[in-house]
Amino acid sequence: MSLLIKGGRVIDPASGVDARLDVLTKDGKIAAMDRRLEAPGTRTVDASGLVVAPGFVDIHVHLREPGIEHAETIESGTRAAAAGGFTAVCCMPNTIPVNDSAQVTGFIVDRAQRTGSVRVHPIGAISKGSGGKRLADIGAMRAAGAVAISDDGLPVMDSGLMRRAMKYAASFGLTVIDHCEDLNLSAGGDIHEGVQSMRLGLGGIPGCSEDVMVARDLILAADTGARVHIAHISTAASIEMVRQAKRLGLPVTAEVTPHHFALTDEHLPGYDSNYKMRPPLRANADIEAAIAGLLDGTIDCIATDHAPHTGHTKMQEFERCPFGVTGLETALALALKVLYHTGRTSLGKLVSLFTDSASRCLGLPHGRIRRGGPADLTLFSTERGWSYDVSRTLSKSRNSPFDGWEFRGGPVATIVGGEIVWTAEAGIRAV
Repeated sequence: MSLLIKGGRVIDPASGVDARLDVLTKDGKIAAMDRRLEAPGTRTVDASGLVVAPGFVDIHVHLREPGIEHAETIESGTRAAAAGGFTAVCCMPNTIPVNDSAQVTGFIVDRAQRTGSVRVHPIGAISKGSGGKRLADIGAMRAAGAVAISDDGLPVMDSGLMRRAMKYAASFGLTVIDHCEDLNLSAGGDIHEGVQSMRLGLGGIPGCSEDVMVARDLILAADTGARVHIAHISTAASIEMVRQAKRLGLPVTAEVTPHHFALTDEHLPGYDSNYKMRPPLRANADIEAAIAGLLDGTIDCIATDHAPHTGHTKMQEFERCPFGVTGLETALALALKVLYHTGRTSLGKLVSLFTDSASRCLGLPHGRIRRGGPADLTLFSTERGWSYDVSRTLSKSRNSPFDGWEFRGGPVATIVGGEIVWTAEAGIRAV
């Protein structure tokens, strides 16, 4: 199958390309990229007025399969990913059973090949059952396809176990991803500890519950030499610690979610559980620190932490409902809204946060457009107006705080291996 994408603004930060070019794909690979390409008989996509970027990569999603298919499946989650412009996602191990073995890792790889719309990279657990007691079989999971290890929402509290995990991960060339939260400090909390938690009478989660674990992980990274990635960083103090660690040359990277740079705890409308996530929405100073961190390179990439929950589990009393929100379909639009249309950053920098910078965090083979490389491309508009209607989501769950938001710009088409796997309703014209 061949595809000729004509007239788009090609932005490939990894190679420094930012020009109006045509892109020709053939047999799932990039065959050529130049001005005024011609390929008679080839299906042609008119990308005039659109940005043509390397396929977006999300290194932090929850696909819920196996075991929690009522909330999401690999099939539905990757459809939502494609609708968000993502051509590759990395899925967290908190499934049932936990992805702590080669068998579960292999199941995810096989299932994704058969039902996935985009490329799927499993993340294996650090400990057996994510119980924080015994290391999982890290080497076997890597051999089966795991690209990193993490216990995600059940952070490893035992520093000795985490140190051993980092040593093992370093020997296998894997990155350790940590959800940094001291569970003793955050126990009983529902939202950020501050004026809002006091006003609503909800338990608070202090910023220091994140900060102390980030500090621990940075110390262990210095001790072991392991690559450490801080998931969904959310506090100004944590961001500053990562900044200093990078200046010292430590192998640390970090991500921030769109909801953590677009919303504060003051946006919480009463007891709406669609605004309940972990880490919680923080204060305005934390948002400004996150944006500054993205712009100066302290924070390496944007990741969604797409965490689907069904309505009957999410729509309980605020204190009882689970943490987490969906985010795949709104990530790019929020980044454009907060970072680009406000003049805070260039389009090239924004694209990098979703592509080559994200891929480098885990050593993934994505994030650039090169001849002979996979034809994974994201086409998006910076101007097309649209609104997000959560009732039309391609995810199986609808727990988003952005229902009804008006956006300017967003994904228009997603191409994986030279195949168009999704287009916007008012999307591209292909002939």
